[in-house]
Amino acid sequence: MADIVQYRLEQMVDELDDLEKKGIFTRLEINEIVKKRRNFEYKLKRPSPLKQDFLSFIEYEKQLDTLRRLRKRVVVRDLGNKKIKRSVSDTSCVVRILRVFRLVTMRFKGDVGLWYQYMEFCRQHGHGRMKTVLAQVLRFHPNVPGLWMYAAGWEFDHNLNVASARNLMQRGLRACPNSEDLWVEYLRMELVYLNKLKARKSLLGEDKGLLTRDNKDSDDERWEDENKDLFMALDEGKTNADGSDEESENKLDVFREHASKIIQTVYSGAVEALPSSMNLRKRFLELLGNLDLTDSDNLREEILNGMRKDFAKFPEYWDWLSRLQIFDNMKTKKMTMEELRPELDEAVGIYEEALKYVPSAKMLSLYAKFWMDVISPEGDDSQISGSAPSNFAVEFLSDLLKVYEKAESMGCMTEDLAYQYISLYLRVGRLEEARTMAKGFAMENFPEQRSYGF
Repeated sequence: MADIVQYRLEQMVDELDDLEKKGIFTRLEINEIVKKRRNFEYKLKRPSPLKQDFLSFIEYEKQLDTLRRLRKRVVVRDLGNKKIKRSVSDTSCVVRILRVFRLVTMRFKGDVGLWYQYMEFCRQHGHGRMKTVLAQVLRFHPNVPGLWMYAAGWEFDHNLNVASARNLMQRGLRACPNSEDLWVEYLRMELVYLNKLKARKSLLGEDKGLLTRDNKDSDDERWEDENKDLFMALDEGKTNADGSDEESENKLDVFREHASKIIQTVYSGAVEALPSSMNLRKRFLELLGNLDLTDSDNLREEILNGMRKDFAKFPEYWDWLSRLQIFDNMKTKKMTMEELRPELDEAVGIYEEALKYVPSAKMLSLYAKFWMDVISPEGDDSQISGSAPSNFAVEFLSDLLKVYEKAESMGCMTEDLAYQYISLYLRVGRLEEARTMAKGFAMENFPEQRSYGF
């Protein structure tokens, strides 16, 4: 063990001499560095080294390299900003850290967090070992979706290799077909690539968009406008009656159609792999809402119809469907009562239809919570508390009371709903009615609660 440690220390001689020669560290500081490294190397050569031993060594080398860079800047400044040629001391700390990372990940292969630290270090320093590290971690942990996304993201953003990124995502989907995140990120990556292609064509002046090339100055434009009859014959086949560029519009339609096909293909594969995941389809709808596609309405309708078919027996589906638009609009703009009422009526219609499919206490509880969120969107009970509730709250309190009455008539009144029902009367100041209702529930619905003073 001592021979190996001594060999490691001898390998540092050139680096330490270079640091002293450049005036970055003094002889005493270098002796201290050697002492610390010797201690770390001995710890790593123990029969059973701890994970913390490796991490402490890595952290020490990171801090040492940071100090080296700071002192090098001071030296350069003192030399009148004269550039210093790169040497062995500029890369030795990074190489040593990579060696320690390789040792710790081979000893603790199952620690995914260590692999992430290793990959992040390689990415930050632009080291060529990244590809090898990705291959190793995917071999040891093929069932971790985040690793496939990390690898594909690195190929897509850093290497600009779309084919390799697509291949990694498809391999990841074969290894982890039940990962919602992987399906969504795969679709997002394909759409980002498509947008980049469109932006590039716009930049080259081959397509309409925000980045169109136009090299004409104002004089040229004025001259062409005054003599536009001269150009009529040349532009006949290129423009429509309204003057729009038909070829550019056709190209834009091609991109939209391509994006639509991508979504349809990925969506079909995702639903086949995760037929019972409602959250996955919600996320697809969110992505679809941010895109300008040829038949986005048809795609949206297809997803909603599929959700209705598969999740009609789930109260959460109906609650989500009712809230799909109304609460986003309430947050983004101050809606008047006239604007809000039609949307609320549509939501109420969905809840009423839901009670035909799922006549349960949970459905009614979600229905009541919907009205509470409408009355006090920020969870502020002051809207309905006191003897004089706000006009906004008064408008909808009767609708909320109807939900509780419906729960009672359907025989779905639970203790939780009864508590909410009574609490509502208390908050609006109707104390006697709340007391009478509490006694009635205690006697008829929940006789076991009579011992609590009802």
